[in-house]
Amino acid sequence: MPEEAEEVINLRSQITFLQNRVKELEEENAKFSSRLSSCRCNELQEKRPKEKCENLGEERGEMNSGSKKSGRKKATSRTPGYDTRFLNHHPRRYVALKVMYFGQRFYGFALEAQMDPTVESEIFKALEKTRLLIGDKKEIQYSRCGRTDKGVSAIGQVIALYLRSKLKGSDAHNKHSGETVPEEQDGQPEGEIDYVRVLNGVLPKDIRIVGWCPVPSDFSARFSCLSREYKYFFWNDNLNLLVMETAGKKLIGEHDFRNFCKMDAVNVHNYRRNVMSFEISPCDMRFEGHQLYAIKIKGSAFLWHQVRCMVAVLFMIGQGLESPEVIDALLDTRTLRKPQYLMAPEIPLVLLSCEFEGLKFSCSSDAGQALHVHLENECRLYHLQAAIFQEALLSHLPLSIGAENKDSSSNGVTRKKASHIPLMSRATEPSYEERRAKLETAKLRA
Repeated sequence: MPEEAEEVINLRSQITFLQNRVKELEEENAKFSSRLSSCRCNELQEKRPKEKCENLGEERGEMNSGSKKSGRKKATSRTPGYDTRFLNHHPRRYVALKVMYFGQRFYGFALEAQMDPTVESEIFKALEKTRLLIGDKKEIQYSRCGRTDKGVSAIGQVIALYLRSKLKGSDAHNKHSGETVPEEQDGQPEGEIDYVRVLNGVLPKDIRIVGWCPVPSDFSARFSCLSREYKYFFWNDNLNLLVMETAGKKLIGEHDFRNFCKMDAVNVHNYRRNVMSFEISPCDMRFEGHQLYAIKIKGSAFLWHQVRCMVAVLFMIGQGLESPEVIDALLDTRTLRKPQYLMAPEIPLVLLSCEFEGLKFSCSSDAGQALHVHLENECRLYHLQAAIFQEALLSHLPLSIGAENKDSSSNGVTRKKASHIPLMSRATEPSYEERRAKLETAKLRA
């Protein structure tokens, strides 16, 4: 479907959203008009000409308290961009959103990153623009499932938060476990805001909401998650995949993975994690005689940079630079500290899915169609760009250069065996105990 079709769908979605918003504003206007008609400000002003009329919500005792003025401070906007005081009367519901993003231009997912843009900052801009937020981050009980790094993408990231709702009985404060959800119409509860359509209408092209689901108020996108699954794509440049898979199977089970991560001794004190499955499989893509493969790893949770560290060691094993037994040695944290080595590059890593009990994400047919058209157009665009690079490769590089580098790796790791220093012979990083001791010494000096 051409790109114009996507624009038409988005325009129709925005028109529908604006029409619904106009109806809501008309209802609010009627409510305020009714309140204004019963206002007694003029009467009180006549009785006390020297005292200014305060807010309608103040109690009569404060109005007649004599010379003392109310000590109330003006409420301030809790969310940048608009004042949420005027939205507090709206019903809200606690929902989980499934998020897809392509991480190449982002400095990670989390809003707390020192650089901008982040995926989270763009999502909150969209939430503010669509007036779906009611309150600040603490009030909306925001949580995220995974905190992906700079350049990492996701197909199944999940966040949870309170959003404005059109259903008056849907405030999850009154329902601890499971709401009474109206019958579904067009893929979502009848009469509810089409969160997917509304948000995708204002999000940048490399972020999309793919579904939403009502959740109980004690739900946490982080702690309610049963498992996370990652994929790491790579080209088979003469790698021994059988040996890599044998080594990868050693990672399955519960182990101390401190030698396969970037250690955060300030916030993380338990480095045991459970890897549930590991597999290497081919993808439906080839280039210059090389097959694209993917490593798929599933676990209950992962440490900082754990997947990229594991993949880096597996690449060394696949190139014949290390034996599969190095996995056993690195998992034995009693006798070995982490040797210094580079992680695998971030771009090929994708957060594939986050598993939760009983969650069923959905979206309207219009939103699903618009998402499908958008992804088709993006795929076409990237294939066109790949064709241009292919043309440049064929037109401007001598065949002799291509032949010399035919076996060079495109997975971000060196293939020179002569210069490789075995992991067991490398300098090691400080242990967890040494890092903690340094932190305690710094505290005493401060």
